[in-house]
Amino acid sequence: MAQHNCSATSLGLSNKKSYALLTAPGLCFLTISSFLLLSSPVAEAGLYSQTDQVVVLSSDGIDFQLFNSSNAWLVEFYASWCGHCQRFAPVWKALASDISEWKPAISLAAIDCADNKNRISCAHFEVNRYPTLKFFQAYSESGSKGEVLQDTSSSAPKLRQLIIDLLESHVEAWPPACPPLEPASAAELSDFFKTSSEQYLALVFEEASSYVGREVTMDLLQYEKIAVRRVLRSEEALVSKLGVAHFPSCYLHFPNGTFSRLSVHVEARSFYIYSLRMLPGVERGGYKPIMSLASERNTTADEWRQFDRSRVYMADLESSLYYSLRVEVGTHSTISGEPLSALKAYITVLVKYFPGRPVVMKLLHSLESWLKSHDDPELQYTALEMVLDNEVQTPDAALPDAWRWVSCQGSQPQFRGYPCSLWTLFHLLTVQAAHSTHTPVPDPLEVLQAMLGYIQHFFSCRECAAHFKSMAAETMSRVDSLPRSVLWLWSRHNIVNVRLAGAPSEDPKFPKVLWPPPDLCPQCHGELKGEHFWKMDRILEFLEDYFSPDRILQDYLEGEEELLTRQRAKLAARKEEAARVLVRKARGAEEAAGGQVTDVGRGEPEVGEGEEEGEEEGGEMGNQEEGGVQEETANHVPWENPELPRNHKPSIINMKQREMEEDIVDLDSFVDQHYKSKALLAHRSIQKREDKRRPLQIQPENSEAGDYGVVQSHRRKRGLGYVMAREVPLQKQHWLSMLSVGFSRLDISLCVLLYFLSSMCLLGMYLFLKMRLRMPRGKFALP
Repeated sequence: MAQHNCSATSLGLSNKKSYALLTAPGLCFLTISSFLLLSSPVAEAGLYSQTDQVVVLSSDGIDFQLFNSSNAWLVEFYASWCGHCQRFAPVWKALASDISEWKPAISLAAIDCADNKNRISCAHFEVNRYPTLKFFQAYSESGSKGEVLQDTSSSAPKLRQLIIDLLESHVEAWPPACPPLEPASAAELSDFFKTSSEQYLALVFEEASSYVGREVTMDLLQYEKIAVRRVLRSEEALVSKLGVAHFPSCYLHFPNGTFSRLSVHVEARSFYIYSLRMLPGVERGGYKPIMSLASERNTTADEWRQFDRSRVYMADLESSLYYSLRVEVGTHSTISGEPLSALKAYITVLVKYFPGRPVVMKLLHSLESWLKSHDDPELQYTALEMVLDNEVQTPDAALPDAWRWVSCQGSQPQFRGYPCSLWTLFHLLTVQAAHSTHTPVPDPLEVLQAMLGYIQHFFSCRECAAHFKSMAAETMSRVDSLPRSVLWLWSRHNIVNVRLAGAPSEDPKFPKVLWPPPDLCPQCHGELKGEHFWKMDRILEFLEDYFSPDRILQDYLEGEEELLTRQRAKLAARKEEAARVLVRKARGAEEAAGGQVTDVGRGEPEVGEGEEEGEEEGGEMGNQEEGGVQEETANHVPWENPELPRNHKPSIINMKQREMEEDIVDLDSFVDQHYKSKALLAHRSIQKREDKRRPLQIQPENSEAGDYGVVQSHRRKRGLGYVMAREVPLQKQHWLSMLSVGFSRLDISLCVLLYFLSSMCLLGMYLFLKMRLRMPRGKFALP
């Protein structure tokens, strides 16, 4: 929240210097007012850039890079607004820089889950807390979720050792560029130069628990003419032969069989690396670092939105709803137990106290009703998402499908945003609950417990969630009235802001100070004997006025009609895709059942002598043929022609009285009815495969055999699949055949008519010329 992120402290703050520093008008308020006069900021998005050794992933290329890759990947899933992620970013950058030479075997990457474009990808990898580290082995299969690493508080050296352990966990698919990391034996070393063209073999003698040898091995993997192996202290024969007395220590082995100890000032990794790289003939190979697919820097595309810091904006509140329900709750594929109860409580307080626009409130009411009717102990988010998308068809109901920060916007994308809006939302709910006219009087802890449940189970900054939980455990139970609930949340927010003042998550343009500051509420502050104190009655009045629904600004909101229009378009696109999926499913069922579909260019399918048995079969099959022919024909939707557009409707021949079918049909029912008779027919035909097959000839039973429905009936009786009428033209009845050419009645009639007309034409010309010749000719004479 714009105002609260400029706040912070407990009610009993004892450090006067800290308080003076945080509340100095010249430090905070001048900075803010000056910043509001600046032009729109453009900053790099996320915590990592292309100049870091971290590969910046995005939803466009994450699958391509992680799956079936010849190198392993260690990926950080983070949210740019998360304070713990911001503190961890320097460690991740330092680690990536430290092991930059290891990239042919393993790469470090990061993806910002707070970026709306990456939301679906993060949910696919089942990430619901930040930061989350996941390891992907080389040649990971598509769809792999990765191995979660629990420790995100370690230093770069500990994480480096952890990467060694992860690389050694490869069993089947070892990264091709990764050298051997297991200890070498004396026998293996004696034969090394027989099969290798290297000039040097560096042997690092160490204890079994040491990582120095493996780290040096990885550090030199990009260099040619040298190889590194670790030798354990337990290899007594070799240790005794070389007289190794210090562990770790490094020896050089040459192709002529001699050994020489590497002279360094300190027996440590960095000294070994430098000395080995300086050996004559040792040089870097041709490896080139992996570049991120997102080659261009991400910058903030939104223009800076001018706002009034003394007001609350509905755009921030609706953005908070979107982010919480679609992004954070969306990271949980299955919700059950306490998280499900927490989600229901969160939706309930929103329905009761959120003063939203009608279109949003209708959607929230629909969601609450659906959750109450959901009795299963588990809830799939895909089902919840259908309600959020209003697939239940509640009239004039929609949620925003993106966030748009106004008073919660930060000077850079990683600052403020969602945490600010969530604080604003719950402050608003506590004030609304205090002024509620519900009967009975609301529980003073209702909103606070809903907030605690949501933060505990869904808020993805786990460190922030742990701090809030500890604060609630200490004092929340003492809240015994609705006004006290408003003041409790206000005081806890100030405590959080004092703790985060000066932290990496603090926006330098919006420093965290005690809220409300004197310029917003001068009557809220007092001073007694040089010490500051809060006037609690004035604080309550200020909060009730500040979060009043009448004072919420509707600026920068997208119109309700635009929301509904885009929602309808989205639902229509989903229905279209669902129809395509059903068609593909029906095709798959066709292939699985062994059915045959006529293919133009391949001719008619062949069947055995048992094809006529379908006509003689009684009982259920016979009833389906006689009584169900019209029904099946009416429900039939011809297969799509791949040469035509997806939604192209095929023409229907000789079906003038029949209306065009709908694009979307119940294909599951169609497949079930269509193959019911074919299953029995297929069983009988299998027993007669030895018989000579002959092509099927459809012979019409009467002169109206050209009718589409009759031909389709014949095909169903023989167990053949449906075909498009335009792909298999119906055979015409020939009334007369001459020279192997067939003529129908219509053809003969046209010929007779043309012959008669041509005869009449010739006769008319003959009479005209005859009369012309008989006319007397005139004589002309000169005067």
